[in-house]
Amino acid sequence: MKNERFNIFSFSGKMKTLHLSWIAFFITFMVWFNFAPMLQSIAATLNLTKDEVKTLLILNVTLTIPARILIGMLTDKYGPRLMYSGLLAICAIPCFMFALAENFQQAAITRFLLGFIGAGFVIGIRLVSEWFDEDELGIAEGIYGGWGNFGSAAAAFSLPALTLLFDENGWRYAIGLTGIICLSYSVIFYQSIRDTPQGKEYEKSKVSGALEVTSKSDFFLLLLMKIPLYGALALLVWKLSPAGVNMFNPSISYTLYLSLIAIYALDCFQAWRVNRHIFQKPVPHCHRYQFKQVAVLNVLYFATFGSELAVVSMLPLFFLEVFELSPAAAGLVASSYAFMNLMSRPGGGWLSDKFGRKPVLLILTAGLTMGYLLMGLMNSQWSVGLAIIVAMTCSFFVQSGEGAVFAAVPLIKKRLTGQIAGMTGAYGNVGAVCYLVLLSFVDYSSFFLIIALTAAIGFIFLLFMDNLEGKTAEESATETTTDLIDVT
Repeated sequence: MKNERFNIFSFSGKMKTLHLSWIAFFITFMVWFNFAPMLQSIAATLNLTKDEVKTLLILNVTLTIPARILIGMLTDKYGPRLMYSGLLAICAIPCFMFALAENFQQAAITRFLLGFIGAGFVIGIRLVSEWFDEDELGIAEGIYGGWGNFGSAAAAFSLPALTLLFDENGWRYAIGLTGIICLSYSVIFYQSIRDTPQGKEYEKSKVSGALEVTSKSDFFLLLLMKIPLYGALALLVWKLSPAGVNMFNPSISYTLYLSLIAIYALDCFQAWRVNRHIFQKPVPHCHRYQFKQVAVLNVLYFATFGSELAVVSMLPLFFLEVFELSPAAAGLVASSYAFMNLMSRPGGGWLSDKFGRKPVLLILTAGLTMGYLLMGLMNSQWSVGLAIIVAMTCSFFVQSGEGAVFAAVPLIKKRLTGQIAGMTGAYGNVGAVCYLVLLSFVDYSSFFLIIALTAAIGFIFLLFMDNLEGKTAEESATETTTDLIDVT
């Protein structure tokens, strides 16, 4: 890997892996958000209320929370090639089901199931980290995430136009087409990818069932950081209960609440089972990592990717209602926010490679705070052009921040990268669920200002993060050697 030049125009070796990976991620995002730019047409066909439409937005991002945790563990155990191709193939099924939905209940169930495809991001993070050295990892992960995220923008400006070729059910054909693409690429990916370069061993997680930590204090911090993951799922149950859209009756709602408590207790037990040895014998210093680093990145991804998911979901409606644009025009204008992914996320990774992880994150987090403050001031008195400029500027800092976060994630503990990426990625979805539920109760201006506030909180948390520099230990799969790798 060290002898191979980083050439974005190459399609061999590590660059082939990078390109095939971001294309896979691009397709997952296109499928994941294929309905957002056509919500008005879907709502008219299925006779959905405004509250039901917002519920679909929440459902679309909720299952990704546990899915990213699970897929992260499975990726560390079975490898990215099998997991990514399998995920693409399986998630094509609920995509087809949503295209055939006839009422809110069917649409809600299939949108919830489609949230599983959002876990694909975690797989690529581990795959790319296997093929690129530390001095190129930030920009490589940024290209993977940024160009892949552009799938939502591609859906926003292409699918509404495609529906015009058909009748009022044109959205069904458009969504069905994304499912066909997803299914087809699963075969291409499986046939074209290797988990690691020739001669390199894939480092698997030693144990499964929970994330490993290396100190007593980190164990209790891990249990604390799990609570928001279940809290977001409880928030969804509340939204579907009689207090929300009344999809669940009180008995089902209370049963689900109790189930979440029981699953959290089981999760804590699994964490104890995996990590109880740290209470009996301290982990050698050279094999330790600080879970505090993971916790800080979780909070930052809550504010960055969480806000991106929420804003990408609601921005077409925002421009349609506030600026009274047509659905096709609103989708095209809204895609400007996601369009920035092409350069911003790779840029955030590149800046982290050049100037260090923490300093870059501090600057970008401050920038996205100011960006959302400006978006909170947007109203119908603004010109559409100015609104687009502000949205794109805010998007630059948001997505560069995402790139900087995942320039740091693979450097914490290599063989746990899938699980760490899974937890950090899941926090992005926790943020999306929280923001979209809040959108049910506040106006657009307040929505953007609340995101700005949480970004400012993320900035404060970032002050407690240590610089990722020096050396970190990585055990080989046979546990007979320990390699020191640069993480500057």
